[in-house]
Amino acid sequence: MFAIVEIAGLQYKVEQDQKLFVNRLKGDKGGKVSFDKILLTVNGAITVGAPAVSGITVEAEILDHVKADKVIIFKKKRRKGYEVKNGHRQSLTQIKITGITGFDSKKAEKPAKKTTKKADAAESAE
Repeated sequence: MFAIVEIAGLQYKVEQDQKLFVNRLKGDKGGKVSFDKILLTVNGAITVGAPAVSGITVEAEILDHVKADKVIIFKKKRRKGYEVKNGHRQSLTQIKITGITGFDSKKAEKPAKKTTKKADAAESAE
């Protein structure tokens, strides 16, 4: 069972007990967060949202707030004496997926069996 979730503008494939780094989230270390923009779920059957699947949420726990490795940006124009050196460290949040909930309520929402005109005509003829 897995789901494709949009977290902070990026899409991630998540499963139960998975740890991943996402862009910085609001919340304290040890806090709980939930994501409700589920784009796709696979639980025996594939459910695709248009644009999101309703009734399913992904629960996660914030493990830590960290910074990524430094990325060096160096610009130079030869023979002009132009050199610029910059660095950047992205702020990240490490989360652990604690559960994907809402599948039971989805089964209860199955629509009634559709009838066709032929089936209705056969019933009325009897």
